[in-house]
Amino acid sequence: MMYRSTRGNAPVLKFDDVLLAGLARDGGLYLPETWPSFSPKEIRSFAGMSYPDLALQIIRPFVGDCIPEADLKALVDDAYANFGHAAVAPLKQLDSSLWVMELFHGPTLAFKDFALQLLGRLFDYILTRRGERVTIVGATSGDTGSAAIEACRDRSQIDIFILHPKGRVSEVQRRQMTTVQAANVYNIALDGTFDDCQDAVKAMFNDSEFRDRVSLSAVNSINWARIMAQIVYYFAAGVALGAPDRPIGFSVPTGNFGNVFAAYAAGRMGLPVSQLVVGSNRNDILTRFFETGSMNMLPVEPSLSPSMDIQVSSNFERLLFDLLDQDGDAVTETLSSFRKSGVFTLAPDRLQRVRRLFDGFRLDDEATLAEIARVYRMTGEVIDPHSAIGIAAARARRREDVPVMVAMATAHPAKFPDAVERACGVRPELPDALSDLYEREERLINLPNDLNQLKSYVESNRWPSNKGSAVAAERSA
Repeated sequence: MMYRSTRGNAPVLKFDDVLLAGLARDGGLYLPETWPSFSPKEIRSFAGMSYPDLALQIIRPFVGDCIPEADLKALVDDAYANFGHAAVAPLKQLDSSLWVMELFHGPTLAFKDFALQLLGRLFDYILTRRGERVTIVGATSGDTGSAAIEACRDRSQIDIFILHPKGRVSEVQRRQMTTVQAANVYNIALDGTFDDCQDAVKAMFNDSEFRDRVSLSAVNSINWARIMAQIVYYFAAGVALGAPDRPIGFSVPTGNFGNVFAAYAAGRMGLPVSQLVVGSNRNDILTRFFETGSMNMLPVEPSLSPSMDIQVSSNFERLLFDLLDQDGDAVTETLSSFRKSGVFTLAPDRLQRVRRLFDGFRLDDEATLAEIARVYRMTGEVIDPHSAIGIAAARARRREDVPVMVAMATAHPAKFPDAVERACGVRPELPDALSDLYEREERLINLPNDLNQLKSYVESNRWPSNKGSAVAAERSA
């Protein structure tokens, strides 16, 4: 299996090189040259498999000969061994046609654990085998950071620096990052939005000299391995609900587009995905795009669903690559123009193509609270604001020819206790493993939105600059 960049001007790489590279050197995102394809017979054979066994079947074609199968199985089994539910990704039925898949039973209570628990192990395996070390720099709107830190903490071959927008993540999300006592973990509260954090990370990757000097790598969903791991739970849901003999739709609360792109990828691989609903909060650039064909950037507004407070959805580039007939030059030109003008418009025929599969839906904060209350009143289930948007989007946009819709519940309600309590009167409690989270010491540094200062901080704190010392003393809560 070989991988190419969405912008067409970077080397074609094997899986292990793509894993460590993250972002392609031409600024693009890696995709497989050809999609693995499963026949209906093969998909039927997945029925009854454990989640790790299914994951091995879905992931193995993407890895190719880079990791022996026995080693890959051990990595996959270990990645999902510490999830808090025997099913790993359990399904719950809300009504005759609507199901919820709970993706929050991992160690940091968010769907990002599905990819990052595996990703950390893949990094460790490849780097140890090569005798190399990397500096991971990532941006988070709330959940990626804690999941990445949990996956990479105390790993001998990795230093990890996570940027989050100061004051724009929930307290639980922040504390899950900043209370980790590991010498290779660095938290940066950036003065700005998530888009500012994401832009800073991309700028570091696009500085080839800096990138090579610090051996930069990525855990954000720009890293293909993140998408690869998330494809698995769409197959798990589909097979459990009748695939391949029954079409299925998915409703995904969406910020950076990686999670819903994994559902799109599952469809490319043979799962009968007949509809994808993209749920947005007040930062509704994606919903407006699917409605009008125009992507028009507006200022980011804080909301009750902070992981979706995004205007520039990086992974949309992977879908755009297909919509522009896999023309890397066209992708480059379109996104360059978008960065300059803040807008681009898809041709009508291409918009018609994307609308065959995708629908958009938006929910503001008040409607999100109302949906949390409605679900609790009707089913007794307590859900978080992001999951509420996914469920509301599924109810509002399910097409008549889609017999079953699965809404992806992406975060544990205890990560957003204030919003949940305000909506339904129930204050969700953290699991026992995190019960003392509010008493733990926080360690982070506040930095301005200045690329040179960020680079300097990364370079002066990574190994061997820090000579393996304890966490930098200047990081104080």
